[in-house]
Amino acid sequence: MELSVINIGNSKGIRLSKTILEKYNIQNKIEIILEKGFIILKPKAEPRKDWEEAFKEMHENGDDQLLIDDVFEDENFDEWN
Repeated sequence: MELSVINIGNSKGIRLSKTILEKYNIQNKIEIILEKGFIILKPKAEPRKDWEEAFKEMHENGDDQLLIDDVFEDENFDEWN
């Protein structure tokens, strides 16, 4: 595929088609990797985006309780001394 380099203000850039953006799930950000004479464009994932809101909702619904106790009844902390 060949793309033209275009003027964007005082800079230069390229345009990616909607098809490419959708196919590779490119939304707001990309990561640029410079490697051995190549420029690699990689979608920038934000895996923890909106977690704060989801955790708040879980708390409001009472879904944020521990599934396993953080301290077991037979746990011996003396061995850590």
